[in-house]
Amino acid sequence: MAFLPALASGCGLDEVAGKLTMGQVLCEAAAMREITISSCLEAPLDRVWIEVQKPKLLLYVARPLIAFRPVAPSSFPERWEVRDYVVSMAWHDIVPLGRQTIRISYPNAPDGSKQMRDNGRSPMLRRWDHLITLEPEGSGTRYTDRVEIEAGVVTPPIASFAESFFAHRHRRWRKLVEAGFNYETG
Repeated sequence: MAFLPALASGCGLDEVAGKLTMGQVLCEAAAMREITISSCLEAPLDRVWIEVQKPKLLLYVARPLIAFRPVAPSSFPERWEVRDYVVSMAWHDIVPLGRQTIRISYPNAPDGSKQMRDNGRSPMLRRWDHLITLEPEGSGTRYTDRVEIEAGVVTPPIASFAESFFAHRHRRWRKLVEAGFNYETG
């Protein structure tokens, strides 16, 4: 496997006769991916901000695709605190996906907006840097998810799943807003 040294050396193989080497193909696949999705929510920014800070929002918007279970600490707080949370995840609450660290912080946001960051990681994900940004838009709120993903050669399929997962989250967000923030709906 001649391409393994390229992976270890930071993808330094040159083109051979104008064609990409296996090492370059793998390095391209391993590159960081960024996904951004944005929606306008028909709710005031202050109300959306209150909900963003609740772990139960994560559980709601992820359902039924991903189930999150707290590991350390053993339960979620009412409001995300600046700290690390270790969670176990399961696809459709059936297939184990392993553990991930959710690392919560509240970065300084531009005037009029709010931000929460999960700069997480797992054994498979070297980087899962998820930034939620809220901005006023008319009488509602512009809600934006941006995530940067690095997972080596499995970055492309994880990024592909993340795109569909974030689209799902936005559909669930709109449903929650339409239900008056009643978490008991679906």
